[in-house]
Amino acid sequence: MTGPATATVGGPPPAPPAAGGPPPAAPVRRRRRHRVLVPLALAAALLAGTIAAHELDQPDPGDPGFLSPVATDDDGGSRLADALRARGVTVARETDLLPALLGLDRGPATLFVPAAELLHPDTLGALGELSAGRRLVLVDPSRRVLESAGLPLVPTDRRWATRAVSPETGGRPCAVPEATRAGVAAAGLQRYAATPGTAAALDRCYADGLVRLPGRAEVVVIGASDPFRNDRIAEHGNEALATGLLGVHGRVIWLDLDGPAPAPTFGRPGGTGEPAWSPTPGGSTGYDGDGSGEAGPGGPGTATGDGDGDGDGSGDAPDAAGPPPPDDHPLLDAFPPWFWALLLQLALVALLIVLWRARRLGPPVTEPLPVEVRSAETVLGRARLYQRARARGPAAATLRTAALGRLRGRLDLPATLGPAEVAARVAGPAGGTPEQIHELLFGAAPQTDTELLELARSLDRLTRTVAAAPGRPTEGDPR
Repeated sequence: MTGPATATVGGPPPAPPAAGGPPPAAPVRRRRRHRVLVPLALAAALLAGTIAAHELDQPDPGDPGFLSPVATDDDGGSRLADALRARGVTVARETDLLPALLGLDRGPATLFVPAAELLHPDTLGALGELSAGRRLVLVDPSRRVLESAGLPLVPTDRRWATRAVSPETGGRPCAVPEATRAGVAAAGLQRYAATPGTAAALDRCYADGLVRLPGRAEVVVIGASDPFRNDRIAEHGNEALATGLLGVHGRVIWLDLDGPAPAPTFGRPGGTGEPAWSPTPGGSTGYDGDGSGEAGPGGPGTATGDGDGDGDGSGDAPDAAGPPPPDDHPLLDAFPPWFWALLLQLALVALLIVLWRARRLGPPVTEPLPVEVRSAETVLGRARLYQRARARGPAAATLRTAALGRLRGRLDLPATLGPAEVAARVAGPAGGTPEQIHELLFGAAPQTDTELLELARSLDRLTRTVAAAPGRPTEGDPR
């Protein structure tokens, strides 16, 4: 009698390894290599996902609406514009550099350039030649912008993410009163220093994250856009810092660029003379040198130069035009960037899990069993499990099923016979009554271990008696 776990019983024992052959530990080495490679791959995927999420979460100055006074999204500046107006500061929005420069001729004002990278290199030099009593505020300018504008500043260290710091962080007092009044602000991202070999006097705050360059026209460079953005202006002292830097003169000219500025053209329309910068969508703008700054019809709001000093000018026209048109991807705009980054990261993790679980490629291969279990040990172990669980009914059913299988094979009984017919046919060769045979094969389950043992002995006698009946081969004889 064999148990269900006797796959190697009666088979040849595994062959010993040949002398001088390779050691049998190669599969173990491969499994160990997987144990090392899979965690490393997961760590690399997590690092790549984190970097991708960080890059997607960082604002892009080239996006339409970045720090725009009419944009209400997270990277916009509408909340800052409203805060300035609430403090009595006039906000004039310009979409071209020439009208913005002409607006500075009407009196002291602050020129706010949140995305100087979008300006054409040939026009950046004008940022370093502002008139006295003006202030220029640049947000996170690059080395190219600073060099083209002629400013003696260079970017130095840059952090992974913006940090909220106090103005005195770095071990030196802050000489910018707007920063001192604001206190802790999210200005610790990009640091700036004086150009090597120059003796420029700089006022540094926020661990060199904000630098003021005194002169005829003040230049303020801040290395983080967080204090000006809608999503972070309410944190710490960001609003106080942003409104203080921009509202010092009571009038702000906000340069709002929707994209890279075109190359400047030279010569006034219809003649020669001063350069005419950046032709406007609705007409051309020429620099006449008298501060009038007339624009063609449909121009994007140049200063009229009427001397009223209210700073409204044509800055209201772009505001009436509304925010920049939305992108052509409404589904992408419906969720924040971190959502798509997290979705990509989860997809990478799921792919790695699939590859990890499916690392065994190819057809199945046979593997030697670690041990050989004899059939007698299997039967004994199963019987002990039945005894421990007191499962006399299932044990009796197993014994009766095995006995019925042997009797059907000895007597050629069809499988369609009912219990009564089976008992009647077995009673003849067994030498008993059909009632006794029926009770033995189909009776009630034993209630005690003694009854179960007696049932097993009776079934064994029954099968041996039928097998030894005249005309029937005995057990062990060839059939």
